[in-house]
Amino acid sequence: MKMKIYGYFRSSAAFRLRIALNLKNLDHETELINLQAGDQFSTSFKIINPQGRVPVLDTGLDVLIQSMAIIEYLDESYNDPPLFPQSSAGRARVKGIAQVISCDIHPLNNLAVLNYLRENLNANDVAVEKWYQHWVKQGFDGVEKLLALSKDTGMYCHGDEPGFADICLIPQVFNALRFKISVKEYPTIERIYNTCMEHRDFYRAHPMEQPEAKNLA
Repeated sequence: MKMKIYGYFRSSAAFRLRIALNLKNLDHETELINLQAGDQFSTSFKIINPQGRVPVLDTGLDVLIQSMAIIEYLDESYNDPPLFPQSSAGRARVKGIAQVISCDIHPLNNLAVLNYLRENLNANDVAVEKWYQHWVKQGFDGVEKLLALSKDTGMYCHGDEPGFADICLIPQVFNALRFKISVKEYPTIERIYNTCMEHRDFYRAHPMEQPEAKNLA
């Protein structure tokens, strides 16, 4: 039985999960939850995930939520290739970089927050864009230094094989570019992004490579 992702093509968290599944060479299918149309609030989806967020992974045995937890589950269950370094210090470094993105940057800029700014605080598109850019740039300032100043940074965020930190970084860069943030001032981030986009598993996971992108982009 194929694993099934409940996700949306432009969701950063669903993008992360697609990358991880591709790197693990795990066959999967996707059921579209159209966030723009409000599918996440439907009764049928709330039964699957009461939080009303994507992605959700149905493994055939379990239904799992939250991309970071799901990716760790995949790495523990299917350990080749590994997504984390062997050393405890290496794992802590990778998780630290990933959490700057997933805990500090992304929660302030996900669709629910941006919609709240528009609908409840009367923020127009210019104000929302400024909000988004402020928090992403602040986060990227730190990530760039963490990567540029570390001997552990290689072709990818940690060494010369893609892993957990790259899985988190690349979707955030994609969204930053959507919101007109130039990554030229973050040369290490830009280099790693370009390297990842040449990797088949990252490219196949890209939002614009998903079947629904043609109709919903």
